[in-house]
Amino acid sequence: MEQTIEILIAEAKEGNQKSLNKVIVSIKDLVYNLSLRMLLFPEDAKDATQEILVKVVTHLSTFKGDSKFTTWVYRVATNYLLTQKGKKSSKFSMSFDEYKDLIDTGQSDSVAYTQNLGEQLLLEEEVKVSCTHGMLLCLNESNRLVYILGVLLEFTSVEGASVLNITPENFRKQLSRSKTKLRNFMQSKCGLANSENPCKCFKKIDFLIDKKMINPRSLQYAKSQERSLDLIQKINALEKTALIFRTTPQYTTPEVVVKKMKETLSIL
Repeated sequence: MEQTIEILIAEAKEGNQKSLNKVIVSIKDLVYNLSLRMLLFPEDAKDATQEILVKVVTHLSTFKGDSKFTTWVYRVATNYLLTQKGKKSSKFSMSFDEYKDLIDTGQSDSVAYTQNLGEQLLLEEEVKVSCTHGMLLCLNESNRLVYILGVLLEFTSVEGASVLNITPENFRKQLSRSKTKLRNFMQSKCGLANSENPCKCFKKIDFLIDKKMINPRSLQYAKSQERSLDLIQKINALEKTALIFRTTPQYTTPEVVVKKMKETLSIL
């Protein structure tokens, strides 16, 4: 019979390395996806994930089972992400007004880079996901985390408040403020949220490639087997803003993160 997480945690606390390794495997993708949404760049997310997993392991003895283990992990992760800024994400972070200028710059009605429809479809998805992550960086760290927890992960205000150690009322206020900022921005600029807006994902492909913000030979976000763009186009306008963010893919933690963490902790 498969061991429950509670049993694995208890065994890990007693020094069982195999159980500890299973605990880490069970949460690594959770931590990586949260880090990626907070920090935008995979390089920063990998570093953050490794540091957070080390903190989880070294502080595992403090977990008393008063909440779900994943809630506790999210608390450890958010405490780290609120205090540590990624190297690349710090440089890229900008205001909504600055992001509007970026969106308005370099739009093209055709794609010169490729005439291959399959490749163009993947590049469109890469633009969509990277732009979505970029919009999140326009929020400050606290509001961004609240939005990720409340909208992308669909935490209740009680659950989100528990993770961030704030009151549910404060969580609801920050979430409402973040939703309004992103909704207003997207309704005024994003062609996915509002079809009357001139910006469409394909129009930004050449510009972002030229500026080396997208590497067509090494896509960071797009997955060939799924396109969130196709789903979004079927949803009515009222629901689109949240859906655009929720349809960012879930990613598997790069193996190098787990390998480095094991080396750091000497887990065999």
